Amino acid sequence: MKRPLQVTLLVLSGLGLLHASLFTDLSLRFVKEGMRPMLVASGVLLLVLGVAEAWSSQKPVSGDDADGHGHGHGHGHDQDDGHGHDHSTVPRIAWLLFLPALSLLFYAPPALGAYTAAREAPKAIAEQRYFDPLPATSPIPLTLTQFTSRVQQDHKRDIGGRSVRMTGFVTPDKGADGWYLTRIIFTCCAADAQSVKVRIHGAAALPANTWVTVTGTWHPGGTLGTSSAPAALDARTVKKVAKPVNAYTDALPLF
Repeated sequence: MKRPLQVTLLVLSGLGLLHASLFTDLSLRFVKEGMRPMLVASGVLLLVLGVAEAWSSQKPVSGDDADGHGHGHGHGHDQDDGHGHDHSTVPRIAWLLFLPALSLLFYAPPALGAYTAAREAPKAIAEQRYFDPLPATSPIPLTLTQFTSRVQQDHKRDIGGRSVRMTGFVTPDKGADGWYLTRIIFTCCAADAQSVKVRIHGAAALPANTWVTVTGTWHPGGTLGTSSAPAALDARTVKKVAKPVNAYTDALPLF
């Protein structure tokens, strides 16, 4: 690849990373919050490399190099490597390198949401043997993971009959009654994203990907405190809320 194009690609890639991670929140669609500093550092490094490459191309050429006789190596290697192959033009495939760089600046891929969650199995909930007593407040603010763990693993069954409040986005389920309150969780980045879902009964589904806070009680089924108990809620209220900035964590309700 010719040097001016190398410089352009380095600078565009650096600007794209800085745009996504430093000046906007687009990076949170792809990686966890904790990786943001590394993206910023990578963007700065690419810019520095681009500037260094541009500066080195402006250095004056020495007399020996200019006349092609320096050290006996200037014999017909500028345009041909001696095998009849001209390397002065950019391979067509190299132009594809500009697409990811430009996309970071001008087109952000859509965030993961209901389409992804509807096509994958729910995230496995880690085994938990001990649960702290639930607070006396009502409704109790819980994450979807906390609710699922309580329903399926708390042998004291403290969650039964208690009013809880959770926040997530709507994932429709056209093949059955109800819909899912959903969170997508990044372990590292979008490539390892997993979803945690709680089925909602007793309330009409809003459009897919609508962020809502749901208040209700556990929907009976199976045996509470065992794996046979469904992660499901009988909704009493469903309220639309704004999408959180960092949407790929299983956080507590927004209010």
